[in-house]
Amino acid sequence: MDPQNEGDSGAVLAADRTMLAHQDHWFVRETIGMLRRTFARLDVSSRTLFALIEPGSCFAGMLAELAFAADRAYMLALPDDAARAPKLQLDEMNFGPLPMVTEQSRLARRFYDEGEPLAAARKSIGTALDGDAALALGLVTAAPDDIDWDDEIRIALEERAAMSPDALTGLEANLRFGPKENMATRVFGRLTAWQNWIFQRPNAVGPKGALKVYGTGEKAGFDFTRV
Repeated sequence: MDPQNEGDSGAVLAADRTMLAHQDHWFVRETIGMLRRTFARLDVSSRTLFALIEPGSCFAGMLAELAFAADRAYMLALPDDAARAPKLQLDEMNFGPLPMVTEQSRLARRFYDEGEPLAAARKSIGTALDGDAALALGLVTAAPDDIDWDDEIRIALEERAAMSPDALTGLEANLRFGPKENMATRVFGRLTAWQNWIFQRPNAVGPKGALKVYGTGEKAGFDFTRV
């Protein structure tokens, strides 16, 4: 899955400011709650999520949460074309109002609650970050330039598609839900629970499953229709 968007970052940031200023109002409170639940559904998705931040993208404020909910975020770096280069911009919505089911912000989870990188990210509020700046702050996975972009994305997709959708789903779920645990995240955060499920799936033990053909030289045949 590729969570993409496009639009006016300024309008998104203005909407965030309005909601934050009036968050005690019942309608705004319900709206923020709906956004929180929507992003939390992405966190527990059994699909791999790659965010592609390209010219015209609108990863700002609450919509930047799409990139932070993804397993990987690739941002196009255009150091010689600042006007066209995509930007990522943070605001206070990224630091608490839309928590994961771990009760952490996605940035806090990303940085394992370490104060220094979180403080650096918060300090960037109000700045439109290009690919290199976002990468330096640890907000994206990679920032290839336009020469490497197509090949980097192709290799990433081919790499993911070459592996068992079940096994990587388990791995990604463990990365999404780390040390901090509660009853809502327990099944996603514990490797044993995923192993018990993964190793009973046809992609592991079916006729062409990875465990069945291991060591034979044959290529595993994975079912991508259901994970």
